[in-house]
Amino acid sequence: MKVMIIGGFLGSGKTTTILRISKQFSDAGKKTAIIVNEIGEIGLDGDILTSPGIVTEELTSGCICCTLRISMQYTLQTLEEEFAPDIVIIEPTGIAFPGQIREEIETMGLSEISFAPIVTLLDPGRFGTEAKEIPRFIETQIKEAEILCINKIDITPLETVLAAEKMLHEMNPEARILKFSAKHQDDQFEKLLLHLAVPGLKKPSQEKKNSIELSEVSAYSALYTLESLDFSPEESVRFVEKNLQIVQERIRGINPEFVGHVKLSMKSPESVVKGSITSSKEVPQVEIIPDLESEKTELRLLSAVTKVPKYKLIEIIECALEENLEKSGIAFEKEIKKHDTDNHDEHEHEQICRINIYRKNE
Repeated sequence: MKVMIIGGFLGSGKTTTILRISKQFSDAGKKTAIIVNEIGEIGLDGDILTSPGIVTEELTSGCICCTLRISMQYTLQTLEEEFAPDIVIIEPTGIAFPGQIREEIETMGLSEISFAPIVTLLDPGRFGTEAKEIPRFIETQIKEAEILCINKIDITPLETVLAAEKMLHEMNPEARILKFSAKHQDDQFEKLLLHLAVPGLKKPSQEKKNSIELSEVSAYSALYTLESLDFSPEESVRFVEKNLQIVQERIRGINPEFVGHVKLSMKSPESVVKGSITSSKEVPQVEIIPDLESEKTELRLLSAVTKVPKYKLIEIIECALEENLEKSGIAFEKEIKKHDTDNHDEHEHEQICRINIYRKNE
């Protein structure tokens, strides 16, 4: 069983990259499993990554490099026993430390396990090109990587890509640097598959770090079950885009330079629409997911952003989504997974434990 750890900061394009890679492995007859680690309580990308010949498991409510080790070990052992995959691709949270994940897996006693080189993806348009501007946890991701991938070159000015390449080489001169567009699966993207075929090299052990504490990221996820949805796919796209714009504007009011990831999906029997923003400046990216049907009618949101108090993030998300659902006349029920939190802020506790129900004509 070969393990591939493909990390990168929130919104760097990990899901798209893994989707492309896993389909190529599956088409080549390789049994492939994917482990997705979402930082929120509710998973969002598992359905998108699942397809014939590919098994996807989601780990939520924490980060696998520091708080979900037992869940990770159980998932890997179960996959090994019940599915016997040739390849396991791990998509950690955007704040995780890939090298720490590898060290944890090596101590789990799994049989016949090997590792591909550790991959870290970056969106060159989202950070300054001075090393001193890079947050500490992103710096760790860069230094632990064996392959550094500059993604989204199709929408990034050439000078920005080259400046990012120079910065990455200075921070990690031993890593191989690839530049590509995972979305368009260009020629450079194909080289990543070749590099993943060789064995990864174990780097010296580092002091264990808590990625959640170092990241200064607040995270929150929400799931709304919709009783009815008469939207066309185009109307769903507009609804998702509008809500992302509102959430972005309100977060920007607290942190004008925030980075992170806000992902929103709207599922109905007619369509599955997914949208995201990854910074205070980025225009929302919204798409209809082809060839993906859903028996459920629901709205899922996953958010993780820098330097915004969690209770304010929850307030922003709930108000935006619920106001617009009500304006659209859509009856909904919100599901909440109660969990313990280290932050005893009374505002946060009230928000997390509240269940919202809206029904038409009440």
